[in-house]
Amino acid sequence: MHPGGGPYSRRMQPLICRVEHVGFAAQDPAGLADWYERTFGARRIWRNELQRPAVFVEMPGGLVLEIYPSARAAADITGDNSVSGLRHLALRVGNLDAARDQLADAGVAFPDSIKPAGGGGRVLFFKDPEGNLLHLVERPSGEPLSHA
Repeated sequence: MHPGGGPYSRRMQPLICRVEHVGFAAQDPAGLADWYERTFGARRIWRNELQRPAVFVEMPGGLVLEIYPSARAAADITGDNSVSGLRHLALRVGNLDAARDQLADAGVAFPDSIKPAGGGGRVLFFKDPEGNLLHLVERPSGEPLSHA
């Protein structure tokens, strides 16, 4: 029961929050962190070798990734966007074509072509070396998610 009466006796205020970091379990945490550093220009901001080896890297733009050891691999579902749960990480870019070219020069493979993005704009999917699904998304101003 909610303090002060029934469970809905007082109006709840919205919980204000923002994403602090996104976690990736990896077979090779140090290697995956190195890939994000080389490929995106991320910078390593913290590493813990004592309790649970984990690495935090900050992507350009401020997104922080926690990369920690996995207990087991799920290669059959890691990059499957149709399986229930968190399935991909969308990376907003100002120019999708330029970002694709830069990542291709760094060795990233793009198995599919650029497609229309839900909410407006364009999207291009790819995977990191552990099979995690990512995509670049470009949102022109005036589109529903252009300010997200």
